[in-house]
Amino acid sequence: MSKIDEITRESWLLDSFPEWGTWLNEEIEEEIVQPKTVAMWWLGNVGLWIKTPGGANICTDLWCGKGKRTKKVKDMVAGHQMANMCGCRRLQPNLRNSVFVIDPFAIKNVDAILSTHYHQDHIDPNVAAHVVKNLDPSIPFIGPKKSVELWVKWGVPQDRCVTVKPGDVVKIKDTEIVALDSFDRTCLVTTDGYQDIRGVCPTDMDEKAVNFLFKTPGGNIYHSGDSHYSIYFAKHGKDYDIDVALGSYGENPVGIQDKMTSVDMLRMAEALNCKVVIPVHYDIWSNFMPDLNEIKVLWDLKKDRLGYKFHPFFWEVGGKYIYPTDKEKIYYHHDRGFHDCFDHEPNTPFRSIL
Repeated sequence: MSKIDEITRESWLLDSFPEWGTWLNEEIEEEIVQPKTVAMWWLGNVGLWIKTPGGANICTDLWCGKGKRTKKVKDMVAGHQMANMCGCRRLQPNLRNSVFVIDPFAIKNVDAILSTHYHQDHIDPNVAAHVVKNLDPSIPFIGPKKSVELWVKWGVPQDRCVTVKPGDVVKIKDTEIVALDSFDRTCLVTTDGYQDIRGVCPTDMDEKAVNFLFKTPGGNIYHSGDSHYSIYFAKHGKDYDIDVALGSYGENPVGIQDKMTSVDMLRMAEALNCKVVIPVHYDIWSNFMPDLNEIKVLWDLKKDRLGYKFHPFFWEVGGKYIYPTDKEKIYYHHDRGFHDCFDHEPNTPFRSIL
């Protein structure tokens, strides 16, 4: 049989997907986290993997799903949060723009699965299925009430789920996870199917979404989920020492307020009194793609006049960040390789070709 005869669409998908294979899974497993540091990997969107010196592996908001894949469907589902928000009906052209850097079915060591909220790009049935069917039955699923309800609906045992609200604390090995207020106002206009919520005051944010603070031996990491900007960030900044803060950044289409802008990112960092602010989420949706340079330019313009005590860090999906080792970095670059160049004699006709 020829090579062409062997190839099918299914063989192509298995051979090429996920794009990174198990590379990142292996990197996380092999990483030895040094004392008084914390290692983090950006999994795409706002997915975050945290690994600590005490061996805690905490996975937050890992999403292995897809955006729009066909133009055949013309309208949004009734009750979709964006339709509720702006009164639109046409399908949102949010194609997934980021590669899959981790294989959920190749995860071996994880101590907790977290979800900041129940929107489909922050909680994943594939991850849940693998963890429930193949890993330690004591691994908890931690999130607000609506995330827990979704996990249970998918088949995660109720006794594996930990429902949290702002103020709750969960201990995972050498790390304390503090649930904090979310400011994801898109969640407040999210309904289960179409409901007329005009004139109805929402009171269930704590059931829908939370932010998380990870208090690790290497520093405190603030995960803001899909929070919009809120002046209450300043309260969190006064109540907790925050080293690194992650914020959902994006270029909001006309008529939509769903992501923090460049100005919002700087205001959040200042209010939280953090040392490093990292924009995330901007990578995932084709219709929300922003320019990261906006944050850098505004930070350069304001940092001296306003006395900023923080700086931005511009990550790449799949990249590792170690705090405080990488504290002074502003830009990330993947390992460029070729560290062993000229350890062996080159196989070239003559040196002048080099």
